Amino acid sequence: MEENLQQYSKSGAEKIIRIVIFGPESTGKTTLATQLADYYKTVCVPEYAREYLQKKWDKYQGVCDIDDMLPIAYGQTKLENDSALKANKFLFCDTNLLVTKVFSEMYYNFCDSLLDKAARTHQYDFYFLTDIDVPWEKDDIRDSPDGREAIFTVFKESLIQNKKPFITLSGDKETRLKKAVSILDELAIAKEIGIASHDFLQIYAHSIPLQNIKSQLNIFKNGISKTILDRPAKIGDGILKLSESDFAKKAAFFDANKTNLTLEKFVPASGAATRMFKFLNEFLADYDAENESINAYVNRKKNIELSFFILGMDKFPFFKAMHQKLLSDVEGFDFLDKDYKNHAFIKLLLQSEYFDFANKPKGVIPFHTYPCHIATPIEEHIKECTYYATVNGNSNLHFTVSEAHLSQFETIVADSKNNFEIDSSSQINVSYSFQNKSTDTITVDDNNYPFRNDKKQLVFRPGGHGALIENLNKLDSDVVFIKNIDNVIQNNIDKTTLYKKALAGVLLELQQQVFKYLQAIDKKEITETDIQEMLSFLKDKAHVEMPKGFYKFTLENKIIKIKSKLDRPIRVCGMVKNEGEPGGGPFWVRGDKGRSSLQIVETAQVDLSFENQRTILSQSTHFNPVDIVCGLKNYKNEGFDLSRFVDSHSGFIVERKISDKVVKSYELPGLWNGAMAKWLTVFVELPLLTFNPVKTVNDLLKPAHQSH
Repeated sequence: MEENLQQYSKSGAEKIIRIVIFGPESTGKTTLATQLADYYKTVCVPEYAREYLQKKWDKYQGVCDIDDMLPIAYGQTKLENDSALKANKFLFCDTNLLVTKVFSEMYYNFCDSLLDKAARTHQYDFYFLTDIDVPWEKDDIRDSPDGREAIFTVFKESLIQNKKPFITLSGDKETRLKKAVSILDELAIAKEIGIASHDFLQIYAHSIPLQNIKSQLNIFKNGISKTILDRPAKIGDGILKLSESDFAKKAAFFDANKTNLTLEKFVPASGAATRMFKFLNEFLADYDAENESINAYVNRKKNIELSFFILGMDKFPFFKAMHQKLLSDVEGFDFLDKDYKNHAFIKLLLQSEYFDFANKPKGVIPFHTYPCHIATPIEEHIKECTYYATVNGNSNLHFTVSEAHLSQFETIVADSKNNFEIDSSSQINVSYSFQNKSTDTITVDDNNYPFRNDKKQLVFRPGGHGALIENLNKLDSDVVFIKNIDNVIQNNIDKTTLYKKALAGVLLELQQQVFKYLQAIDKKEITETDIQEMLSFLKDKAHVEMPKGFYKFTLENKIIKIKSKLDRPIRVCGMVKNEGEPGGGPFWVRGDKGRSSLQIVETAQVDLSFENQRTILSQSTHFNPVDIVCGLKNYKNEGFDLSRFVDSHSGFIVERKISDKVVKSYELPGLWNGAMAKWLTVFVELPLLTFNPVKTVNDLLKPAHQSH
């Protein structure tokens, strides 16, 4: 008798994805099951109880009772097993034994042990719980419209208690169908790559497309191809050098042509200041205050940075506030031993119960001392924005931040914005965005299988800096200035403004010529002579190589290829002379079809096992300071879909430890590396004063960060 309730698979039916439409009566289960079966050209398992009870009613107006539960369960199981043999990819079950079990317990306070066991053990890939937001419709079988909320809760709890993977579907039938199809299409990919249903549910809740997960697992399996350097970009070979008068002319061109444009400054600012204070945290962890002097510690650990920090301590913009706090909290502080005072100062700076600087966003750390106030990077970026990203009395500034840090940014902006608006006679519009969780990446173990934590859940990590291409993609601005949160200075604002505007001038000149060519192409006013002009422009101004055999193309195909090369977002990147700073630099890179393009390349992207690659890397003359101006709209004034111009084959695999286990994660192509790989690119040499990042707290002692 028990075998009559067994769920089985034959003739390939084990490959079928079984979906249950689950919920109380009159919630649209049959409608949805039929819609889905039609959409996927497969079969749905009807509700056997409806046929069974309708016959009982028609015969002698009999209603459902406890003795009907097992016959209904047997009939439902047979229907499902028969239907599975006819199914195509999906099998949609209008109901299942778990529904029968719920009704049995709810109405009769009893469930036969055979039914209970079968209901719990039957395996399905996914459940859709149908909401009660549709009208109850009366028929001969349905019981009552009353108490729908309580009944719905019982059904939902049954899924939770039995650990069934489910998503609730609400809305009208079109809305439900659309959502169900989008989920099932993703589920099909999950099954294809061996992702279990509960894992799929976690991925879905994280909003990560399954195609991304599939691609990431392939990357872990096959690795990431290294970037092939052709040669370093240098002055006259990929890097444009301008005189001071040239910079002035480009800046003037920008000012003359910006009136009808929307300008915005984009500042990646989500990171905490952890690395900035790393050597001080190491000091607090390793220093034996009772048995050694700070000088002995410096010698023991060779921590020269600590010596610089202590020597310049009174020059830091936060020194006065720290010192006043210590004077008020520690009696006779000024007369104590210098090692005690220095140790106490560093503890106050970093420990969570005090200032906790290492765990705060870098944007809120005091950077600069002015006669009347201490300025953070947030304030410096607001000030800069009013100088070069203002048009028609409006300045637009966008920060990408961590959700946990948002309130700290908002407080500083609220406290300072009004003064800058008065000084600049402009309205400052500050907006924020978070790194989209859908860009997070999956973590795998050393065998490249998805890694689970102690709670048996998948582990995700933020996709890295390159994920911010999604944030940039959502801006509705013509020209966007990009600059890192820590690359601000206290002096030379006029020079900073000149060079930023000059980069924008270079951008607008290039963009206007590109738009002119594209508009001519649309008007079909192109001759072979025009093509030669465009080819020269692409090669000399936009650094774009055409494919081999281009000259064998027909005129029509030549125009199509030229248009595809011109119709792209544009970036003009400032480059400074390389003085040994870590990070990316400008190179000519060979693509998979042998053509070279200008790219910003990180050392980690290069295969250093090859001598010629090491040689090319060492010959680099310039460094990327992340001083970029972007054109995000096309010649029709439409925003580009920036995701189309990402090199999805680049990125990084990074290793770390979780609970003493080595795991691997994938970082998306960097924002100005692979994420902008297919943009039109121009590199311009800038003076070193434009590059003054604060990588460690000691950088604040450099002249650019000290008042004159």
